[in-house]
Amino acid sequence: MKFHAPLLKGTLIKRYKRFMADVTLEDGSEVTAHCANSGSMLSVNDPGAEVWLSPAKNPDRKLKFTWEMIRIKRALVGINTQHPNGLVADAIEDGTITELQGFEKARREVKYGKNSRIDILLGEGEDALQGPRCYVEVKNVTMRRDLTKGAPAEFPDGVTARGAKHLVELSDMVKEGHRAVMVYLVQRGDADEMVIARDIDPTYGETLDKARKAGVEVLAYKCKLTSKNIRVTEPVAFLD
Repeated sequence: MKFHAPLLKGTLIKRYKRFMADVTLEDGSEVTAHCANSGSMLSVNDPGAEVWLSPAKNPDRKLKFTWEMIRIKRALVGINTQHPNGLVADAIEDGTITELQGFEKARREVKYGKNSRIDILLGEGEDALQGPRCYVEVKNVTMRRDLTKGAPAEFPDGVTARGAKHLVELSDMVKEGHRAVMVYLVQRGDADEMVIARDIDPTYGETLDKARKAGVEVLAYKCKLTSKNIRVTEPVAFLD
């Protein structure tokens, strides 16, 4: 995924009201950027850290910038949760995610389950509803509380009842005879492993265990991030 315009470098002042962040740009001006991340952003929300913003495509938008990345020590971390679905879809199409090959059609945001939408539906036919189907849910992984060498990335960074609900619905798809896959996308290049943060949300961990026993598959991949683009590169080990 290439950014539509060069990113602007700045320094994070603070993130507040979940969806807003004040940033000092390199020219000394202060701007308020949209923060496309509703999570706690634990470990990737440090005032004084270097951040990168993208300019808004729409000149009439109230907030003229979107917060895209933050530098934590030497690692760039992608905090924009609007990107992972597209990144995974691209990685399926170009063959990077080898476990999800062999399907004729991919669709995004398809209704399923109990008033939900699946991030990516793989199948046959124009509507991807013919032949064998694979339901793919994507979660963005940014947290890494331990920055020592070899420490894993972690998910979730807060209690997520919605995330647990998605796991139950994936399990239901398996019961109906389809494949269901949970993809954790690690948007940082300094982690070769990831783990579930059971201390933060034990219910999510227990629900994932049940989903895996029911046949839901788990994949974890990481990204390479630059100020020009983000791309999915390779799998990381998922630790039970």
